[in-house]
Amino acid sequence: MNWQFNLRKDKNVVLGFSLLLGMVLSHFTGLGLLSVQADEQQHHSSSGHHKTVTIPPGQPIPTVDLIVHPDARQGWNLELKLTNFKLTPENVNQAMSSYQEGHAHLYINGKKVTRIYGNWYYLPELPPGRHEIRVGLTGNGHEMLMVHDQEIGDTEIIEVQK
Repeated sequence: MNWQFNLRKDKNVVLGFSLLLGMVLSHFTGLGLLSVQADEQQHHSSSGHHKTVTIPPGQPIPTVDLIVHPDARQGWNLELKLTNFKLTPENVNQAMSSYQEGHAHLYINGKKVTRIYGNWYYLPELPPGRHEIRVGLTGNGHEMLMVHDQEIGDTEIIEVQK
């Protein structure tokens, strides 16, 4: 049997096959992939345009506590204290398979700066003034994690003297 597809002509077949495969894997693994797909929605926030995923009832809720440590020489060391969440850079850009794994996005004054794959990040400098530093937890496919209609993240303020 030939399983090659013309993507333009057969995209519905590919999509249907992908959904069927997801259902089968979800059933046998218990990972709840269908509920992840069903809960995705487009969300516009201060963090930009990203799909969001709401943590369903009964699932452990991830949390992040952002702690800003002034560096002894220059800049700041950002520490992410996580509960119910594992940073998995090896799985970035893959389909979401768990509500408790992924990476963080770092925003400065509402603008996404970078992804964070570890519990520490060095921020070398900021211009003088008041700066909002925010981290948000995201799934491997960059889905913003939500609970009770709120992004899962933490925000701190850094004041830089002139």
